[in-house]
Amino acid sequence: MLDTLYLDDWLAVVDKPAGLMVHDSKLARGETDFAADRLREQFGKPVFLVHRLDRATSGCLLLAFDCDTASALGKTLMSREVEKDYLAICRGWPEQDFVVDHPLDGGPGKPAKKPALTRFVRLATAELDLPSAGFDTSRYALLRASPETGRFRQIRRHLKHVSHHLIGDTSHGDGRHNRAFRMRGVHRMLLHAQRLAFLHPVSGARIIATAPNDAQFDRALALLGISDQ
Repeated sequence: MLDTLYLDDWLAVVDKPAGLMVHDSKLARGETDFAADRLREQFGKPVFLVHRLDRATSGCLLLAFDCDTASALGKTLMSREVEKDYLAICRGWPEQDFVVDHPLDGGPGKPAKKPALTRFVRLATAELDLPSAGFDTSRYALLRASPETGRFRQIRRHLKHVSHHLIGDTSHGDGRHNRAFRMRGVHRMLLHAQRLAFLHPVSGARIIATAPNDAQFDRALALLGISDQ
């Protein structure tokens, strides 16, 4: 059962664990366990996923219980009226505030590039005694990432574009740093959908859902000696 962060008759926000695929797709490669199936059983009725999270990403997942609500929420997402805040741990020390405005394709089989923009805020920095790239130490940073568009693996690919690779990202990250964290007991990609805020399509109320870090993400923060507070 997935933890419920918000629930009413029309919609829900749940906390998806890292490693669980949201739904069946070409990327499933024989996987049979999907969040969508779990949620249909958990709530005992049809569910309509309003957005997606990568398999390796944890945190807030928004869903609706009927087509009309799903459509209204989808339009809200397209209009960028939904606030989506992620926690990410990357290599290096980027600027305090920065924006990556870099078009991205839609993933396998979708070569057309579309506008993609992510805003980043550096929340904390750390330096570990890990030799890397000719240096005696390695630098890392905790970021808040707020994507204004929803392209395929957007945050991960935008961080790669600016050479501040996401830790634990085996597709777009830096293998040396990924291995360093795995050797210290961190075995997940360090991207967490921490917060969703939006206007309820029926009541008009402002809904804010926050997902706590899992033990692995907290282990990474403890390793770095930093806090997300």
